[in-house]
Amino acid sequence: MGLIIFNSVEATQAFGESWATDLTGGEIFALHGVLGAGKTQLVKGLARGLGYKGDVTSPTFTIVHEYRGGRLPLYHLDLYRLKDENAGIDIGLEEYLPSDGVTVIEWPERLASILPPQTRHWELEVASLTERLIRQRE
Repeated sequence: MGLIIFNSVEATQAFGESWATDLTGGEIFALHGVLGAGKTQLVKGLARGLGYKGDVTSPTFTIVHEYRGGRLPLYHLDLYRLKDENAGIDIGLEEYLPSDGVTVIEWPERLASILPPQTRHWELEVASLTERLIRQRE
């Protein structure tokens, strides 16, 4: 998949929603990008696509949010506040790799050595105040 340009939050969420169609559980998505690149907006769309009806927010302070009630559980990890990889291992984050549902990790470089090979890496970039770019890493 090449470069995709989103011109709105709604377009970013719609792309995330489209991911949910073929997911069966056990998928892991690693989202790379600076603050404000649209990572959480992508997760909001994914949750909606899986049938989750509640609010989806960034788990920056709690590290993990679990969303249940949809077709598959969604585990949203935000590792921004982790000091290092050992901190993530100490709190048991590897139990989400893989899981019974879909795991999405923001700031995945904080757990790089324990990410399984099937992890799909995506790069998100800020192009302008309203535009975001996304591409899958090979």
